[in-house]
Amino acid sequence: MLSIDPNQNTERENYKFLIGSIIPRPIAFVTTKSKDGILNGAPFSYFNIVSSHPPMISLSIQRSMGKQKDTARNITESKEFVVHIVDDQNVEKVNLTAASLPPDESEIEIAKLTPVESVKVSVPGVKEAKIRMECVLEQSLELGGVDSPGCDFIIAKVVQFHIESNIYENGRIDPKGLAAVSRLAGTNYAKIGEMFSIERPK
Repeated sequence: MLSIDPNQNTERENYKFLIGSIIPRPIAFVTTKSKDGILNGAPFSYFNIVSSHPPMISLSIQRSMGKQKDTARNITESKEFVVHIVDDQNVEKVNLTAASLPPDESEIEIAKLTPVESVKVSVPGVKEAKIRMECVLEQSLELGGVDSPGCDFIIAKVVQFHIESNIYENGRIDPKGLAAVSRLAGTNYAKIGEMFSIERPK
């Protein structure tokens, strides 16, 4: 087995070790609104649950050359955003939003996604997602160095859930109906495959 010190690696090498090892990763498609009212959309696979009481999620948004991405800037300025679960029906359009666009251009328009009004936040979601979560910022941390942070770590509270009715029954979401896709390394994604159950010990 190889034993590797990450301090001896480049950032790119460590990135490849992480995204190749920590798989599959759920994908958050995040909509935010700029100060100028531009609706921004971008996918992030450094995404997970923080807490269920209250319901909270986390996003880690990597910086490029120390520069904050539009999504992170919009979240820290407006304190609101919407997280969508990426599925096998919307993944192609979501992938288009990963393009690097100037802040005054909307990825939502480029990908021909349909904005839909939110209930508790001012940021619209998109109609094409089977699940979306309206979120308010709880905490934002700059990580990776005082002089040149490497990422913005976002912790947010979910204030409204929207779930497509045909995938929800008796308090449970049907994983096959949701058909969420996950991120692997490179250009690779994965669908829900074989499922199995293991009873927890008493």
